[in-house]
Amino acid sequence: MTPEERHVLIKQYGAGYDEVIDALDNFPAESLGAHPIPGKWSAREIVHHLGDSESTSAIRIRKLLVEDDPVIQGYDQDQYATRLRYNDRDMAPALEAFRSARETTMQLLPSLSDDDWQRAGTHSESGRYTLEDWLRIYAAHAHNHAAQIRHLRDALDT
Repeated sequence: MTPEERHVLIKQYGAGYDEVIDALDNFPAESLGAHPIPGKWSAREIVHHLGDSESTSAIRIRKLLVEDDPVIQGYDQDQYATRLRYNDRDMAPALEAFRSARETTMQLLPSLSDDDWQRAGTHSESGRYTLEDWLRIYAAHAHNHAAQIRHLRDALDT
């Protein structure tokens, strides 16, 4: 990955929280827990997932930067949603966790060296996992979920 490509992805990563906030704008509060698309998460569940996922992401990048060949542990996101009762809880703290974890991680990204970007560990589910892999995944993550929230809002109107 070139420095220019990294720059674009870092910028995208930095815009992720605002993208989710924009997607939630005008989402009917009474429908945040609705499942208008069978088998898909509600908007509230997506926000809780983002809070937990971003917290996990923040630890992952720190492990990659600090530890030599760390193990990056995978997890079952659907079990998190069910067992942690995402749809029964207020999503405001999860939204704040998402914002805060992303903001503190953004403080790290501009100062990373080319050598830092080559650091790697082993993901328990997918094998070799580099800082660049981390960036590719999380630069798109919030945007993908924002699109899902918009899709849910559109499905409410049909």
